[in-house]
Amino acid sequence: MSDLSAARARYVALIAKRERIASPRLLNALATVPREDFLAKGPWRIKSEAARSYRLTSDADPIHLYDNVLVAIDARRKLDTGLPSLWAHFIEVLTIREKDRVVQIGCGLGYFSAILSQIVGPKGKVQAIECNARLASRAAAYLRAYSNVEVINGDGCRDISEPADIIIVHAGFSHPHPLWLASLRPRGRLLVPLTQRDREGAALKITRKGKGFEAEAVQQIRIFPGQGRGLTALDDRVADWWQRASALAPLRFRGIAQGLPSDD
Repeated sequence: MSDLSAARARYVALIAKRERIASPRLLNALATVPREDFLAKGPWRIKSEAARSYRLTSDADPIHLYDNVLVAIDARRKLDTGLPSLWAHFIEVLTIREKDRVVQIGCGLGYFSAILSQIVGPKGKVQAIECNARLASRAAAYLRAYSNVEVINGDGCRDISEPADIIIVHAGFSHPHPLWLASLRPRGRLLVPLTQRDREGAALKITRKGKGFEAEAVQQIRIFPGQGRGLTALDDRVADWWQRASALAPLRFRGIAQGLPSDD
């Protein structure tokens, strides 16, 4: 086994143990999708979950990428690829199945789009929406070999064109967007980070159940803000309300009115 193959095996084992991943399809995707294919050439700026600053890898060997580290896309803006263990955990929580239709909002450079592509298989579909034109262009190039992935340079609060089994949001918002809820198929699931202006908050899993929805807090999170995310103290209070209400018990509602749950 080569050093890189061994590093990939350790990477998968680390994530599987830390997050108690049981899905064979997810573990296989983590083992087979090359992380280096979704980044510019190294060296790379990386940091651990707890680190405050990046460090530059000593060289461009992909072995550096097979650890539970963030890799900078734009270090100045603190825009990263996403922590592998965190997003593997969220994917596991969503119980994504073969043939599912997944909408990914904020696909970045496409690494997790490729992971999702492998999970849903050739009869499934991933619609990867990215608001940044430059990132969307790079993601589309990196994902060219993944025929079940469609990359769209657009607005994730507007450009969902078909019903989805899964919607996964890779940026912070103050509340769930009504379009996301309306786009869920029966028993469909939405994962959305609800954060305040300091980027801190909680990721919520929202499931369509009958004529309504059920929300539950999954995990605390710190994440890059989504385009159009509210910038006022009121938005912070809305995000805080969702976090507190869904942490106490599953929160049931029928719709969204002014950012908050509604029974209408």
